Amino acid sequence: MRGFTTKAVHSPFVKKDAHGSLHMPVYDSVSFEFDSAEEQEEAFLGKKQRHVYTRITNPTVEHLEQKVKHITGAFSVLAVASGMAAISSTIMAVAERGDNIITTKLIFGNTYSLFEKTLKSWGLEARYADFSDLSSIERLIDGNTRAIFFETITNPQLEVVNIKELSALAVKSGILMIADTTVTPLDFFDSRAFGVDIEVLSATKYISGGATTIGGLIIDNGTFDWAKIPKLKENAKLYGQFAFIAKLRKEVFRNIGACLAPHNAYLQSLGIETLALRADRSCENTLKIAEYLSGKSGVTQVNYPGLASSKYYTVAASQFGEKTGAILTFEMSTKDESFKLLNKLKLIRRATNINDNKTLAIHPSSTIFCEYKEDLKREMRVYDNMIRLSVGIEDPEDIINDLEQALEG
Repeated sequence: MRGFTTKAVHSPFVKKDAHGSLHMPVYDSVSFEFDSAEEQEEAFLGKKQRHVYTRITNPTVEHLEQKVKHITGAFSVLAVASGMAAISSTIMAVAERGDNIITTKLIFGNTYSLFEKTLKSWGLEARYADFSDLSSIERLIDGNTRAIFFETITNPQLEVVNIKELSALAVKSGILMIADTTVTPLDFFDSRAFGVDIEVLSATKYISGGATTIGGLIIDNGTFDWAKIPKLKENAKLYGQFAFIAKLRKEVFRNIGACLAPHNAYLQSLGIETLALRADRSCENTLKIAEYLSGKSGVTQVNYPGLASSKYYTVAASQFGEKTGAILTFEMSTKDESFKLLNKLKLIRRATNINDNKTLAIHPSSTIFCEYKEDLKREMRVYDNMIRLSVGIEDPEDIINDLEQALEG
């Protein structure tokens, strides 16, 4: 069996390039010509697999999808415009008015906003549980529950749930398991092996390679019986295991128009080839920085699942091995002290993203979660004195030296 990077570099083309290019060309074309009206009709009816319009499919985007499918062994893959597009498209494909999904308040701020502000007004209920207590999840499940949605490592709280236990509950209840795996990218975590049905992620992060492009992925592991979801029963009769992806391609994704640009797909196809190399380096750096900060005066708390002192260390190691992500949080005594440190940084950039090649620092409470009231932020475990570091691939000594001068300067 070939390794992750070998498969990423040598993923085959759907069709051989006419000029023998080793990289899929960028098809910056909106539409595609047909030799006859009959052939065009067959393509629009789905009887013949052809690209007709780039909002729906495109050769360069298709290559990225096939590359991800080749690497992961997934049943099907859909590339979309962003990680948020991946989440929203997935939820809208499986749920409707009167349905509910079960999640936690320890999720990305924009995802919480999607559930509470956007989809709630359309009649979808998000029910919030303590994911460290499976009984609190089970109590919320009823006949209208369509999915359990969780993050493999929450951002920025860095909580790690026992995914196999969660999967066993989902299987017992006959409901879909959707995992946002943005913080644990494709070479860290085999979602299918842990019982995840649908994987959604922001390709903007690890895959894009140095934060070059925005994008998202929806990965169907082919493990769920779509006839169990009322909204997909007819599709299950027509398309069988392709019911979910058909719902996306023929309706939700097509109609919303959250398509990935061909040039972005090209850059992400390149980025995925070096993903494992960059991710390994950033994870190694993150652990070194977490260990450094753990002993520093003025730092009141360091949170990283890769630290032996973390309460999530054992479960994180069992699920992700030595790669427990490239973000950590640490706390100063007050918000003012946090801001002072941020303002003294010289090498580390004050910016938001995960797995840029550069190390980035942000104060989540006043930025990503700024729209929420203080009591809700406390429920979300987003505190005024918390700093999030997204660690890059620089020489670790240089990152540590910058933190040192900021802490002691």
